[in-house]
Amino acid sequence: MEVILREDIDKLGARGQVVKVSPGYARNFLLPRKLAVAATEANKKIIEQERQAHLRKEAKVAGEASELAKMMAGVAVHIRQKAGEHDQLFGSVTAQDIADALAKQGYSIERKKIQLDEPIKQIGEHKVTLRLHREVSAEITVHVDKEE
Repeated sequence: MEVILREDIDKLGARGQVVKVSPGYARNFLLPRKLAVAATEANKKIIEQERQAHLRKEAKVAGEASELAKMMAGVAVHIRQKAGEHDQLFGSVTAQDIADALAKQGYSIERKKIQLDEPIKQIGEHKVTLRLHREVSAEITVHVDKEE
């Protein structure tokens, strides 16, 4: 069965693409969740219009993200935590802590956009990547200081 994808689906295809899938997969998963529509001529025209609108919206969002990345290029965040003798933190600095510190500086960045492989557990200066968009990322400096 041929369907037109309405969303990007991993290991299947991109939005607006016509793909061939088994009838059960289409009937039981893709169509009820509105991830795809049947590949008819009328649906192809509608999907093409949606795709054009999505591309315009995506370009606008990417432009805004790149502007924000330029603004955040030199941003540094200071976080104070309790620490032991060997500069080992009693807790850890998480993405939520960084998002809160950025909010205090006037930047509203979602916690999900802050890329931390693992929480920060040492005092010092750390580079943290922000994924503002699929193609746009920015790097900020996080200074973790010992709380007196």
